[in-house]
Amino acid sequence: MSSGSEVVGRYLAGLADNDWDAVEATLAPDVERRGPYRDDITGRDAYIAFLRQTVESLSGYVLAVERVVDASPTLVVELNETVDAGGGRLRTEEAVVFDVAAGGIIRVAVYLRASERTAAT
Repeated sequence: MSSGSEVVGRYLAGLADNDWDAVEATLAPDVERRGPYRDDITGRDAYIAFLRQTVESLSGYVLAVERVVDASPTLVVELNETVDAGGGRLRTEEAVVFDVAAGGIIRVAVYLRASERTAAT
């Protein structure tokens, strides 16, 4: 498999584009997702189903990467996700920690910083 930064880059691009096949191709079969609300998931199929259901239910979803820290095999990505919410936009800042091995991403841990509502544009 490619370097950790390439794999994580493909994961993030696939997520931003709702390209579930691309996201799936970056994940190890036994990937572990640690969610910010202790909503943990194990296994590629279960994780893809969760992402698909969640992201496709969000109107106006936009993912923007702010910074990537590559300490391979672990990478930390600061990003924000913005969605339509309550007549405006809700922007959530996050840090996501990825652990990558030869088989792909083996662990994803999501940490939230803040959510902020803004007026619709």
